[in-house]
Amino acid sequence: MERQGILAAGNMLVDHVHNISDWPRPGWLSEITRSEKSTGGSPLNVLLTLAKMKVSLPLAAIGLVGEDSDGDLICRILDAHGVDNRRVRRTALERTSMSQVMTEPGGQRTFFYAPGANRRLDLDAFAGLNTRHRIFHLGYLLLLERLDSADERYGTRSARLLAAMQRQGYLTSLDLVSRQGGPHYREQVLPALRWLDYLIINELEAGEFTGLALRDERGGLVEAIVAEAADQLQRLGVRRRVVIHAPEGAWGQEPGQPGLWLPSWRLSARRIVGSVGAGDAFCAGVLYGSHQCWPLAETLRLGHTCANFCLRAANAIDGIRPLAAMQAEMARCASGDAAGEERRAGPGDVGCENIA
Repeated sequence: MERQGILAAGNMLVDHVHNISDWPRPGWLSEITRSEKSTGGSPLNVLLTLAKMKVSLPLAAIGLVGEDSDGDLICRILDAHGVDNRRVRRTALERTSMSQVMTEPGGQRTFFYAPGANRRLDLDAFAGLNTRHRIFHLGYLLLLERLDSADERYGTRSARLLAAMQRQGYLTSLDLVSRQGGPHYREQVLPALRWLDYLIINELEAGEFTGLALRDERGGLVEAIVAEAADQLQRLGVRRRVVIHAPEGAWGQEPGQPGLWLPSWRLSARRIVGSVGAGDAFCAGVLYGSHQCWPLAETLRLGHTCANFCLRAANAIDGIRPLAAMQAEMARCASGDAAGEERRAGPGDVGCENIA
């Protein structure tokens, strides 16, 4: 039987998202203008994005949450969207992981993260796993304490996990977290690369790992350096696709093929509600295109489209629409039926400007 669908594992948390009037100076006050609670973390954001796209793929989650109301919320939302949550375990030893997210006007966000149950997710959660999903996605490396720890044979426990998943026939995918200056950043990521089919990260993570300065002194993204970073990551072992995304666009690379830069669409500031989960929405689009064996350009275009719709809501999920509806709106923008926008914003951001 042919493999079909996406299995995602890793950080599961509840985001407490606050829109604030501005970012205050130390010791000063800023007003919270709106608050809401939603699920967050790589596997939840990716799976729920795909569920809301109504792409009719089998979707399943693996993770660890607390025996508390936030854990109840996560399981309830997965159920409501038809995502298999039978491998989401509960623990009384930790509370469900959570973050406080401060979103400034224009969409820039800052996270305060409490690891909670995520720190205890380990290899035992994957014991006896035998599903027919095509892609296994893990995220976020560098925030999974036990899976980030050392392994004598594989380098890290996450590398051991990814190797096991590849041997079982899954195509493997990885996302990182934007975490600056960690003393073990490279040694925790490098062992995983040889066991990957897809690596989907942003320009901050790519620069941190490779040591390359992807932006010039004025803050502009240097396409040639992005290409160099992608090539370095591919040579370190990624088998199929390396994708590096940024507000300006995305670079995609496949073995033995010239890389491809696809500029993002633009979205005006007045239409941006928040950028929480925009990178995960981009990732979901790339995973779907890869699952369907779409050409690289079409896959990146879908990633940009998913990120665009994500930016229209305060949380990571509410902006997403069925795939056909999102593609139709982007087609109208490309044909000039919609007015052009003026501003780039958010990871993988898109709006109404030709990207061909």
